[in-house]
Amino acid sequence: MTGRVRLLPSGPGALLVEVPSAADVIALREALAASAPEGVVELVPAARTLLVVVDPASLPVETAANWVRRVAESPDDARAAAAAGSDGPAVVVEVDYRGDDLADTADLLGLSPEALVGRHVATEWRVAFIGFAPGFAYLMADDWPFDVPRLDVARTRVPAGAVGLAAGFSGAYPRESPGGWRLVGRTDATLWDPRADPPALLAPGRTVRFRAVGP
Repeated sequence: MTGRVRLLPSGPGALLVEVPSAADVIALREALAASAPEGVVELVPAARTLLVVVDPASLPVETAANWVRRVAESPDDARAAAAAGSDGPAVVVEVDYRGDDLADTADLLGLSPEALVGRHVATEWRVAFIGFAPGFAYLMADDWPFDVPRLDVARTRVPAGAVGLAAGFSGAYPRESPGGWRLVGRTDATLWDPRADPPALLAPGRTVRFRAVGP
């Protein structure tokens, strides 16, 4: 970890772990997943926190807290676990890069639209966490250098499948909703299907690659 972690009780069977950054969340989640003892039910990442859910009958919360602290205090192990790979093979998402904001976003970043698309496609993304809406994955990458400002005024309707950029994240809207991300393209991939198992195409820890399709 790049800084200290803070553990907070979250009911009789969970701990909320606060860390300095989203990158630290990814590293800690991978390290905990790689060394999880019996009794760990779920690891739920967010932007700056990780919820560790346990079965207290087989793993007391106090024991889980000691395990989390031990792993968090081993930064080399956490980095190695995060770099070892994702939870399964990369998910390839095909995108038609004719988003409404592509040209303006490229101009803000000092790039041509073609160069921005090239960087987006060449980047190996990781699902940091799920939020905002069911199946909406916040994607991060170590080699993505751009801090993209959100729109000054959010759209009231963003179509399902819209692929956008905001801050250091990329993501795709699983359904029509309001949104303030800058839209660079659109995908026909089914990102959320409550009848599927699992219902979300993109889950925390997965690697994601974008592939340009269409004109």
